[in-house]
Amino acid sequence: MKTQSKSIYLFLSLAIMLLIASCRTEDDLSIDPPADENIEADSAVAQLMSRTAFNDGSYDNIIDYASCVSVELPVTVTVNGIELTITDDSGYQDIEDIIDLFDDDVDSVVITYPITIVLSDYSTVMVNSDSELAALTVNCVGDNIDDDDIECIDFQYPITASAFDENNELILTITINNDNEMYNFIDDLDDYAAVTINFPITVIFADDSTQTINSIQELAMAIEDADDTCDEDDDNDFNDDDCDNCTTDLLSDTLTQCPNWYIDDLERNDDDLEDNYSGYLFSFNADNTVMVSWNNGAQTESGTWSASGSGNNISFDISIPGFDDVNDSWILHEIENDDDDELEVNFRIGDDDELEFKSNCSGNGNIDDSALVNALTNGDWYVTYFFDDTDETADFSDYVFNFASDNTATATDSSGSTNGIWASTSGDTTPLGLILNFGTSIPLDELEDDWDVLEVTNDIIRLKDISGGDGSEDFLTFERTPFEGGNGNDDLVNILSDGLWIVASYIEDSDNQTGNYTGYELDFDSGGTVTASNGSNTNNGTWSVFSNGNEVMLDFGTDMPFQEFNDDDWDVISSSDTEVVLQDVSGGGGGTDTLTLQKL
Repeated sequence: MKTQSKSIYLFLSLAIMLLIASCRTEDDLSIDPPADENIEADSAVAQLMSRTAFNDGSYDNIIDYASCVSVELPVTVTVNGIELTITDDSGYQDIEDIIDLFDDDVDSVVITYPITIVLSDYSTVMVNSDSELAALTVNCVGDNIDDDDIECIDFQYPITASAFDENNELILTITINNDNEMYNFIDDLDDYAAVTINFPITVIFADDSTQTINSIQELAMAIEDADDTCDEDDDNDFNDDDCDNCTTDLLSDTLTQCPNWYIDDLERNDDDLEDNYSGYLFSFNADNTVMVSWNNGAQTESGTWSASGSGNNISFDISIPGFDDVNDSWILHEIENDDDDELEVNFRIGDDDELEFKSNCSGNGNIDDSALVNALTNGDWYVTYFFDDTDETADFSDYVFNFASDNTATATDSSGSTNGIWASTSGDTTPLGLILNFGTSIPLDELEDDWDVLEVTNDIIRLKDISGGDGSEDFLTFERTPFEGGNGNDDLVNILSDGLWIVASYIEDSDNQTGNYTGYELDFDSGGTVTASNGSNTNNGTWSVFSNGNEVMLDFGTDMPFQEFNDDDWDVISSSDTEVVLQDVSGGGGGTDTLTLQKL
């Protein structure tokens, strides 16, 4: 009896085993992960892959000063008093543009809290103050110190992986689409008995070259070889416009393709010296000679230049007799093409000395200077307003100015004539600029500068300059009649407060927003208040005219849509009894806003 029962048991067991075997597919039987292709938790290759997938926190150091964390966007910051909302990576350049406006000021980036911080493992933390942020980042390493994040190699996604159970059966196919998912994938390796990557995959190096990877061993070797092969830019240097892709050929091609370079910035030992070279034009030749001309070509000097090195260590050597402030071995910092018309080449020595050349790539500036040239070279001119920290107009009351078509100029008073030069150029904050230089005689030396042209008519030329040191604004106005204690714009208060006005045009950067103001009438009260009403909606604000009529302040608080006009330094481009044109260059990206008011 026991023997019969045992036989039946063996028969049933065999039948069950055959049944189970019949249910397994051919694929199930063939998928056994290769032991040498497994990615094991805490293995060397797993750690390398995890470090490659870390959240890179260095790209926004201009905000948080920490390479081990990043700030989740959008975030609002105030940069040197200018509020910006950063919504994408281009916003970091906007911050840098504001910081780079002046070299000698004290820069500040103030965060509007609360913000969300993303850690290296992609977890997030809400932060409510500077002290909380400092506590969170206290363990981050400093500028350009080695950290765990590997940035010189990246995965090309998507990547797929296979997970197996204890029986070597495929239980899951995982698709990885980004670094965050790759980090989580490596972090979850313990959840599976075995995991393999489905090769081949592609990795991308810092120079944008790629490599096809066919095994775990190849992947580990590629990551190890790539680690520390590039500048990971883990620093907080606001002015660090890395020249990773710069070459001596690029520098040579840039300098030799454009004539008439001029010195836009020159700082040596904390002294701003660029004004000493107003009107000096540099031409760099392919044979490594350089020619300098000034006084409209009446004086010239030749020298040599050369370049050597690569990337961020390109040395630029320049030697011109008599140009001791310029002569030196400089390090190339940046080559920048601001727009289609102007190139900038910036050199540095250490943290303090700077030399920047600009060229608009044509002999006459590739700008429409016809109105300026025609007015300037026709008849006598008088200084009716000069402001440099204080009103110094009276210093020029005895001078008559004449500007010749050959770019020479004279300033004549009872003592005789002083010779000078002038040249049109592109402006820093306006399309058109005017270079003036009457030498070192007092007070004419005060006029030596690269001025931005605000307004040109046959009767008035108004100029503005932002000082390179402290950012203060200087104004210069020429008119056809001598100075009599006023200037051509000092009645702007009376103009605006007389009658009702409409917004004839409002262009923000290149966006025409005039339609937002259709139907509104503006009433400027001489007491400093202004109302804008369309019958159903009224915006209340304040206004004032200062700098002897060269600037206007508008403030409508948060009232929409007129809050767009809030600014304390609208430049007065032109004014008449029936039309006033205001312009403001935005602090962030340098965009230009233009507001035109017309009288009803």
